[in-house]
Amino acid sequence: MVRMFVRHDVADYDAWRKVYDAFDAERRPMGVVAHAVYRGLDAPNEVTVWHDFASREEAQAFASSERLRDAMQRAGVQGHPTIWFVEEA
Repeated sequence: MVRMFVRHDVADYDAWRKVYDAFDAERRPMGVVAHAVYRGLDAPNEVTVWHDFASREEAQAFASSERLRDAMQRAGVQGHPTIWFVEEA
């Protein structure tokens, strides 16, 4: 199992969340088997999400997907996200 973390700022959390939730129909066929969303306590438009995948290849393909980039743009992601991959030790 590979977990991908993504941290980014959004213009408006509620608007971002609507796009994120709507993208669920696309996330699952792209290999996402579980996910969660977190917001900064002092910065509610600072979002961290994680997505689980069966393999590193699926995680990297998802992260580099044009569909994901389009969804992030529609959702109001600001700047470049920070993305990292881990596996349980």
